[in-house]
Amino acid sequence: MKWPLDLNNVSLWIAITAIILLVTSELLAPYSDYFGDFVIDKTRIRLAALFLGVAFMVSVLLRVVIRP
Repeated sequence: MKWPLDLNNVSLWIAITAIILLVTSELLAPYSDYFGDFVIDKTRIRLAALFLGVAFMVSVLLRVVIRP
């Protein structure tokens, strides 16, 4: 039985998630004072986005190495 997600699908999912997190952190930056008690740590969101961006690049390199 074949696993329903291959490397292309996982790579696309990682890239979209990284873009969403990065855009969210940038959109939340000017409104940090308006949230009051609701605290969103923008640096954690940015670090998660950068980590997923690196994971995307690793998956792209794996695709290049696996399929010459």
